[in-house]
Amino acid sequence: MTRLVFGLLRPYRGWLAIVFAAMLVEIGASLAAPWPLKLVIDDALGSHHLPHWLDWAHQYGGFGKHTLGVALFAGAATLAIAVMGAIASYIDNYYTTSVGQWVANDLRLRIYDHLHRLSLRYYDHARTGVLVSTITTDVATIQSFASSSTLDIVIDLITIVFMVGLMFWLEWDFTLIAVAFTPVLLVFVFHLKKAVKQTTRVVRARQSDLLSIVQRGIGSIRVTKAFGRQDLEMAHLEAASHATVDAALRARLIKSLMSPVVSIVVAICTAVVLWQGTSLIVAGTMTAGALTVYLAYLKQFFKPVKDLASMTSTVAQTTVALERIQTILSADEVIKERADPVDPGRVRGAVTFDRVTFGYGVDQHVLHEVSFTIEPGQVVGIVGPTGSGKSTVLSLLPRFYDPMFGHVRIDGVDVADYKLAALRSQIGFVLQDTMLFPGTIGDNIAYGRPEATEDEIVAAARVANADEFISRMPLGYDAVVGEHGNTLSGGQRQRIAIARAVIRNSPILVLDEPTAALDTESEHLVIEALRRLMKGRTVIMIAHRLNTLIGADKIIVLRDGAVVEEGTYDGLIACDGAFAELNRVQHSAYAANAA
Repeated sequence: MTRLVFGLLRPYRGWLAIVFAAMLVEIGASLAAPWPLKLVIDDALGSHHLPHWLDWAHQYGGFGKHTLGVALFAGAATLAIAVMGAIASYIDNYYTTSVGQWVANDLRLRIYDHLHRLSLRYYDHARTGVLVSTITTDVATIQSFASSSTLDIVIDLITIVFMVGLMFWLEWDFTLIAVAFTPVLLVFVFHLKKAVKQTTRVVRARQSDLLSIVQRGIGSIRVTKAFGRQDLEMAHLEAASHATVDAALRARLIKSLMSPVVSIVVAICTAVVLWQGTSLIVAGTMTAGALTVYLAYLKQFFKPVKDLASMTSTVAQTTVALERIQTILSADEVIKERADPVDPGRVRGAVTFDRVTFGYGVDQHVLHEVSFTIEPGQVVGIVGPTGSGKSTVLSLLPRFYDPMFGHVRIDGVDVADYKLAALRSQIGFVLQDTMLFPGTIGDNIAYGRPEATEDEIVAAARVANADEFISRMPLGYDAVVGEHGNTLSGGQRQRIAIARAVIRNSPILVLDEPTAALDTESEHLVIEALRRLMKGRTVIMIAHRLNTLIGADKIIVLRDGAVVEEGTYDGLIACDGAFAELNRVQHSAYAANAA
């Protein structure tokens, strides 16, 4: 995890060097700040002249050896120190903020890119709320740590070293008192760190639960309203929200112990030094100015100590955030390319499944040695009862998943040997559930080929029977679709999906029950558009209605993840096997529905 943090900071080491230099100037300003006050107390109000090491101020500055001269010099020195510290602070804040923002940007992009490179197997078990929380809340935590805390820790350590040196130089016996109290704080911080880290993990987990519930509730708002279950969703959210509040309060209770404990230790140490210092002033072995400077240094000494102690909470939160981010980045379920992948160019469209076995779990095989061949330009239907593995077969072709055993080949080449992006560019998809993205209708049609011209978008829409309803809309192709395309009907969404596949112009077309949820009129328009799209392409189709496969070149029948039959529509009916049984069941269901 440390390697991850420093890897993110490495591109900005120039800025960090500027920040480090500015912080050193701030340290120098804070160390010099008490000394003008000592001049006023000891030299102006006491001896009424500058000390010998400031004779140059009398010779060249004209301050004079009297009370007002010393006070004037002390005031000028105070102003100069303050200006120097303010400039350094401005530079420090500007560049640390810049580093934090760019580190967060780099980390967000890195996580999001990695998520897109993971196989769908990862998303079969991942929780969306956890992923969203990681990209937002955890990245923000890393941003805060990278922009300030990392250098703050270094600067606090440097400050403590310089401060202890000056304090030993001023009054070594007093310094031993301050140093003696430091181990007490360190032991307390060590024991508190584990508790803070554990409570932070719980808080992050509860926040992820809350995000998941909100996202699920908003995404299913139509179903919730349809069944009148707003009360149930509110109960889920209320329970998750209360759990988040309880976890946050427990974490805050532990974190809040830090400040009062440190304050009490500092107060005890200051009281001892004040009492002992007063005794030395009365005895004439110490000046009031020296005690004032020492008390100022004592306060400044405990400030970085207190900051480091309080930073235990920040470090714990950062550690938990890094653990969650590292969990995503270390996920090995990435679809990997070989070292020298093949660029397929434009494939002919020959597809072969050679004894393919696949399962979503190690002991749960969905496909068992599935083998079949599709020639270029053929239209092939895949049918079978629910759970037989039809959609899984389609997911293996573009390498959404990789098979456990066996090979999937296109034009005789294993799909694992192709460049991944180039492979998927050869395959067009029209699925049952069409996903439309925020933006215009034109943008959604051109999603598969963003460089498409306006004329190409319109031409694709005409092929898909979509131009007739798009042109009637007030803004036409510039009309903005709602979330997930909810402002459009199911048939309209499917025709936009077909136009998207048309404009992609891929030689292989995958159809996953694209008409299953449509009414008769919409189905007619969609089927007509699909027939235009299918011309000259290799088509693999999962069909809900078996009679749509009457003209198919081949039908592959799956049952329990294995190929049980293969042939044409008429040939399989004549065999009176599994396909004929599916056909009879479907016709009986249609007849019952009609009755």
